Amino acid sequence: MTSTATYFDRKPSSSVRPGLSHLQPDPSSPHTPQRQFSSTFSSPSVSFRAEEEAIIFELGNRHLSAGFAGESCPRCKIAFGLEEFRKVGDYRRWLPGYGERIRKRMRLDTWGEDHELWRMDLRGFDLGTVEDKVERAVREAYNKYLLLDSKVRKVYLVLPSVLPHQLLNTVMHTLFENFQMPSITLLSPPILSTVAAGCRSGLVVDVGWRETIVTAVYDFREVYQYRTIRGMWMLTRDMARMLERSERQSRQHSVARKTVEENNQGDGTVSVDLEQAEEATARMAWCRPRPMMLRESSTGITSSEDVCVLSIQESSSSEGGAMPSSSVDEIKFTTMPSPCFPRRGLQIPFTAFANVVDDALFAEPDDIWNLDDHEQPLPRLIFNSLLSLPPDARSLCMSRMIFVGGGSNIPGLKPRIIEELATMVKERGWNPVCGKAADQRRRRLQETSGNRKAREPIESEIPAASMAPQVHDQIDENLRLEREKHTAPTVSGMVRGVESLGAWVGGSLLASLRIKGIVEVEKDTFLQYGLAGAKRESEVSALPQRKSYGADIPRMGISDKTSWTLGAWA
Repeated sequence: MTSTATYFDRKPSSSVRPGLSHLQPDPSSPHTPQRQFSSTFSSPSVSFRAEEEAIIFELGNRHLSAGFAGESCPRCKIAFGLEEFRKVGDYRRWLPGYGERIRKRMRLDTWGEDHELWRMDLRGFDLGTVEDKVERAVREAYNKYLLLDSKVRKVYLVLPSVLPHQLLNTVMHTLFENFQMPSITLLSPPILSTVAAGCRSGLVVDVGWRETIVTAVYDFREVYQYRTIRGMWMLTRDMARMLERSERQSRQHSVARKTVEENNQGDGTVSVDLEQAEEATARMAWCRPRPMMLRESSTGITSSEDVCVLSIQESSSSEGGAMPSSSVDEIKFTTMPSPCFPRRGLQIPFTAFANVVDDALFAEPDDIWNLDDHEQPLPRLIFNSLLSLPPDARSLCMSRMIFVGGGSNIPGLKPRIIEELATMVKERGWNPVCGKAADQRRRRLQETSGNRKAREPIESEIPAASMAPQVHDQIDENLRLEREKHTAPTVSGMVRGVESLGAWVGGSLLASLRIKGIVEVEKDTFLQYGLAGAKRESEVSALPQRKSYGADIPRMGISDKTSWTLGAWA
């Protein structure tokens, strides 16, 4: 009788179990190699990104912008105002009637200082306040927007090169001491604005808060700089005075109230807050085209027609709407909330907002000769900057005018500046001397050259070598055509504007390309030596320099691996 085989009888023993050699790939056949991971719970791509990713900080007088390298815009923009730095539990702005409270009159010379991080005049200025504001803003950017640790990230800091050394030392000491940053690379805003515009050279016009700075950049180097006090602070101050004057004219005053306000009209004080004047400037300020006749009066509008405005590659949509017409039959009024009583409407002529821009950023032709060098209007400031440049740098910079800053967003400002600059170049040329005496001398030279008879050339049998025709070389001609085939034509010698994405975007682009900066400061070196450990060289470069030392000559001071230079901040 045959017995049925069980499961254990059919199962092969371990001695005859086949091996795994047939599953291993043949070395001669193509196969995918094994990947080597750095650790069990991390991938190489994540660790590589964490080591190479940098942070960009743009520190200005009114705000701090922060974000990651390689991004097209910053993650956050933190202002240095009273609302951003109020104490915990301070909810006064939400109380009933807070907007209609009686405001204290403020002096115009100190108006808006609570909203600024620094000022160039450090006499009587508290640097501890700068340290506290910078620490609070950077900590908020890390904890609320960036969400990362600051100890392992390289930082690129965008700072103006005209910053005093006391402020520079305070800012860098705050970042190194409180956030333990490994290194900080300083970058200049005009150069970054030129990079963000896609140019190597250009004329950067920064319409900033306290002043307007015109910087000539040639081949990524700052070669010249002009400054004027005409900026957004002056424009916002004039806007506050205009709002207060319109409010005073629209209300019904008692005799006592009217007497008090008439006494306070010329004492250099204003009752409108900075936030209200700044909001009115951002929403309603506009710049009219260049007037050819008389300026608009309070009863009517008198301006010329057929005003030619040069284009600077900006559309009307980017300017916040269509430009108002300069020739209308009647004055148009706009309604806005009253700065003292928000529930009450205030009727203001629309042309009054343009008059404020004209008074703050421009000047009448008759008043130019009464202004100092630091009070020049923007078109004349740009003309003087171009006049100070060499001809080769001037031809490139005048065709690449880059407008940045908060004031550059005013509708109609860029075409107005470019039009007035083109008119000045057409009338004067590039002659630094102007006036009646210069015009008479130019007219006399033209008359003398016209009456002078041209001398006839002396005929000779053998022509001079300089007059002989040049021999045509076909090989050089072919090489020139081949070289120009891969080279874009260079635009120069014409007044033209170029759009830029801003200094922060330029710094993000440079950091993503891993370009080494000239001013790169290590934490240990700065905390040990401070700004005194920096080398002040006349010519700085990011390329490694070769230095030879004798066998018996010791190296004094800091070694080359830890030394750094201030560059443009020296």
